[in-house]
Amino acid sequence: MAEKDEKWPENVAGKFYVDEQCIDCDLCRETAPDFFKRNEDGGYSFVCKQPESAEDEELCMEALEGCPVEAIGDDGE
Repeated sequence: MAEKDEKWPENVAGKFYVDEQCIDCDLCRETAPDFFKRNEDGGYSFVCKQPESAEDEELCMEALEGCPVEAIGDDGE
């Protein structure tokens, strides 16, 4: 389960975030490319934009549920 106190600083403020458990598998970026980006230097994903509609939120939840290491959280602030 993702930990708020371990989230990457690049995450934009809001409900969704990626923490330090990310293994750079690319699943979230493929599932919801408008909302997840890659930190090229660090080799991990982060949330670049928060969802604005129910459809957007569904994509982010799909990425969260598919994350193999549970690095995506949905309780950010």
